[in-house]
Amino acid sequence: MGQWWQDAVIYQIYPRSFADGDGDGTGDLAGVRSRLPYLRRLGVDAIWFTPWYLSPLADGGYDVADYRVIDPAFGTLAEAEELIADAAALGIRTIIDVVPNHVSSEHAWFTAALAAGPGSPERERFWFRSGDERPTDWVSSFGGETWTRTKNPDGTPGEWYLHLFTPEQPDLNWNHPDVRREHEEILRFWFDRGVAGIRIDSATMPVKDPSLPELDEVEQHPYVDRDELHDIYRGWRAVADSYDPPRMLVGEIWLADAERFARYLRPDEMHTAFNFDLMGRPWAARELRESIRTTLAAHAPVDAPATWVLSNHDVTRPVTRYGRSDTAFSFASKRFGVPTDLELGRRRARAAALLTGALPGSLYLYQGDELGLPEVENLPLVALQDPMFHRSDGLDPGRDGCRVPLPWTTGGSTFGFSARGFGPWLPQPDDWGSHSVEAQELDPDSMLALYRSMLALRRDLPRSFQWHALDSDELLAFQRGEVLCLVNFGPEAVRLPPYQEVLLCSDDLTDDRLTTDVAVWLRLVHH
Repeated sequence: MGQWWQDAVIYQIYPRSFADGDGDGTGDLAGVRSRLPYLRRLGVDAIWFTPWYLSPLADGGYDVADYRVIDPAFGTLAEAEELIADAAALGIRTIIDVVPNHVSSEHAWFTAALAAGPGSPERERFWFRSGDERPTDWVSSFGGETWTRTKNPDGTPGEWYLHLFTPEQPDLNWNHPDVRREHEEILRFWFDRGVAGIRIDSATMPVKDPSLPELDEVEQHPYVDRDELHDIYRGWRAVADSYDPPRMLVGEIWLADAERFARYLRPDEMHTAFNFDLMGRPWAARELRESIRTTLAAHAPVDAPATWVLSNHDVTRPVTRYGRSDTAFSFASKRFGVPTDLELGRRRARAAALLTGALPGSLYLYQGDELGLPEVENLPLVALQDPMFHRSDGLDPGRDGCRVPLPWTTGGSTFGFSARGFGPWLPQPDDWGSHSVEAQELDPDSMLALYRSMLALRRDLPRSFQWHALDSDELLAFQRGEVLCLVNFGPEAVRLPPYQEVLLCSDDLTDDRLTTDVAVWLRLVHH
């Protein structure tokens, strides 16, 4: 018996959009608490909250002003403690986000740094530089500049400060002992309140080369995947391991190099890391097989479980993505007006759910994917809030389309999202009720029914994994013990091998044939 997180199902909650308990149009902790029975019935082992801390929301909460205060829009620290306890009583653990790369420009440290002026100890916790020229030509993860110039009290131009994301998110200097000590104390603060794990945002970015070289001037990247990071995460692991039971760490690690990726998963660092490779691949057998192979191979030397994820709060929802001519995902390709076939996308998203659910390791679900929600691509431009939209001069639609508040009921002004029906913070489509929990609850063919069945069956799968003889250019086929997962990517229906029982199918089977874009779980005949 391994640790719980080795094969857990973890449900991502974007608090603003999950459920609104106080009726003000913004999702909150009271709303989540009221929906815990739904999550238990779905069959999840843990919930992961994107940041719920005090924040001006320049970047959806990833600009944290105070880690020890819950943002009033979501509730209070006491409510967070009650939610953690209520969830635990239902067998659901809580994972929270920590964002080590930066803080909010309204964080006490940064306001003190601005007030203290050049050369002050307060500024040493950040990356301040003097001069008339911008210190580097690094490009922000959201597009645009990474340096913003301050103003001196007399109005003259002051020093520059570094922000790899928005100007409201100044980067921390991890060479400073205060920064390291503060984050380890933040971990303890939340672990003491019953949090079971920490998800580490942008985990490869906090450490910078102090000489601030341009990207083409050095062998090692000046601010991504620097070797010094590993000592920081060893410190975090020591904090996590000091608890009984030990807490878990999962990193958001976007790295193409499998060997460098695996370094973060050594026995004294993180327990798991997000595997985004499969999420970014097109809907094709050879592409997804290659992703599965390389992922399992990368994790094997460090004996860490893989993670599987189809989407999150940053990514075009699978139903929409898989209905396009280009089914891969990349931030660079997000544009307005890309056509999609939602019926085809839904069919593939159902198959993808069974595919990822059958793989060994932990499974992350983004809220609403179990309802088959499409990306909302016709939000009014005035409603868009994501900095990706605003910093791209309106070319990039941003990430608001996957953050639209969930529909719980077939009718009502907010489809059950808001307790009192106050307009939600992002508008919901007119047909949102047809995707709601209520609409799917009693439908055995719904996406929700498929997910519930899949998650229940998944618990009994052994940890073993092997490719099956049927695996081919057009058919993904692998076994977990006596359970075979088959996904047909080819144009022709294929005959099923001898089997004892059909456990689950993403669509109807006809004459024991698996049609295009359909997945099935079979219990094989004992030899």
